Amino acid sequence: MPAPAGAYVLKNVTATFDGDEYANQLTKARLVPDTPTQTLRTLVPDGVVQDTDTPVWTLELSGIQDYVQARGLARYLTDNAGDQVEVVLTPKVGGVTATVDVILKAVPFGGDQGNFTVFEIELPVVGTPVFA
Repeated sequence: MPAPAGAYVLKNVTATFDGDEYANQLTKARLVPDTPTQTLRTLVPDGVVQDTDTPVWTLELSGIQDYVQARGLARYLTDNAGDQVEVVLTPKVGGVTATVDVILKAVPFGGDQGNFTVFEIELPVVGTPVFA
């Protein structure tokens, strides 16, 4: 089997929230599906019924806490918590793009002495990603 033609290293990413670019403040941007499988075991040894549910997606973000108004992603997420916005991720310039609508949440403020102040958050995706 040949090597995957679309393999890439995550670098030179674009991450826009309602058209504004924030990739320079992120260290992680990842869409993750949660796809539960239900299993029913009956009383006979080979009596197993399984069904896979529809995936529910989340957008996992990690980044630096930049709370400067009109510039920082942490400030944008916190000030607009509860709003639904469009996010476009391109893990490699010129590669596949994923577009999703997410519900924004507030992020932590502050941190440990002597370290950069960072945040990690999971944003719920409305519907499913559109890959182009």
